[in-house]
Amino acid sequence: MQFDHVGIITTEKKADEMYVPATKVWVTRFQDHPYRVEWLRFEPDSPVTGPVRQLPHVAYRVDSIPKAAQGLKVLLEPFDAGIAVVGFYETIDGAVVEFMEYPKD
Repeated sequence: MQFDHVGIITTEKKADEMYVPATKVWVTRFQDHPYRVEWLRFEPDSPVTGPVRQLPHVAYRVDSIPKAAQGLKVLLEPFDAGIAVVGFYETIDGAVVEFMEYPKD
């Protein structure tokens, strides 16, 4: 597991946002941020609810989402986010984590 980025919820439009249709959320390119921050701005009709929409998350690059997520509560089943397949989970102490499987080169 390798740190990838931190995601922070906002209601303010940010420069260079990209739209993720699967979750109806606008995101910034964390790859371009000096501290790997991803800003997330949800559309009012986004299907995402609960902790993923309300709390920040820490994202990790993993080889296998099912393996990394063992024993964690599923918040958002894995889906194709464009740059990677991602899934969101809640840790035992309530933190939100995102696991990312990038395409194999």
